[in-house]
Amino acid sequence: MGMYEVSFKLRHECPYREVSEQFPGMSIREWYLQDCQILEITALDADDDELLEEIDELGTVLHTSIDGSDLNAIVQSCSCPIEESIVRKFERHNCVHLPPTVYRNGWEHYSVIGFDEGDVTALLAELDESREIDVLSKTSIEERHVPHSSLFSVDRLFDGLTQRQLEALRIALDAGYYDQPRGASIAELAEETTVARATFEEHLRKAENKLVTNAGQFVRLLTETQGDVLRAEPRGVTPADD
Repeated sequence: MGMYEVSFKLRHECPYREVSEQFPGMSIREWYLQDCQILEITALDADDDELLEEIDELGTVLHTSIDGSDLNAIVQSCSCPIEESIVRKFERHNCVHLPPTVYRNGWEHYSVIGFDEGDVTALLAELDESREIDVLSKTSIEERHVPHSSLFSVDRLFDGLTQRQLEALRIALDAGYYDQPRGASIAELAEETTVARATFEEHLRKAENKLVTNAGQFVRLLTETQGDVLRAEPRGVTPADD
C-alpha cells in the first residue's frame, strides 16, 4: 500500500484540447459542475476575431475582460458529458481527481491522487491503451499530508497570475534562472522573448510576488502541522541542506 500524487498530460478527442492546439497562446481551466463544465479561459491576443469566435462556440460566455492584449473569459459548456469523461476512469480505479483540468498547447493536464500504487498503475495502463499519454511526475505522499496539502487545488497557488507572468516563469525555470549558480541572466531570458528587458523583468517579478503570496497559506499550514524547525535550531549551528 502507498499513496501517490500523479500528474500527466494526454491527447484524445475533445473540443477543448483541439482549440488549445489551434491557439497556442490559449489556456483553458475546466471545472466540473453537475451536468456541465465551467471554463476559465485566458488568451494572449484579445484582437483575434477567429479566437473570439471559437470561444463563443465552446458554450455560453458568462463573462469577458481584457487586460492589455490579454483576454480572460468564463464560459459555461456541456461539450464533454461527464458520463463519458476521463474522470469516470479515475473513479473506477479509486483515484481522486484534483481539479482543474488544464488544456494547453494541444494537451490535457491532469493531477490525481491514488491510494494504492496498483490502482495508479492500472489507471495509467488503461489510459495508454487509447490515448497518447506523458506522465510528468509520480510522487509518494504521506497520508498525514493529504488533508493539508495534496487535496488543495494547485490552481490556488497560481491565482491571479496572468498568462504573460506564467510564461515568464516558465522561461526562467527552463533556462535554470533559479539554479545555484544561475543558469541565465534577466537579459538573456528577455532575449528569448519579443519584449524589452524591463518589461520581461516586470512580468517575472510580479509572478514571483504573487506566487510567494499565494504559497503563504500552504507554508503556514505546513509549519503549523510539522513544528517550528528554525526556532528550534541551536544558535551557531549551521544545519545541512534538506
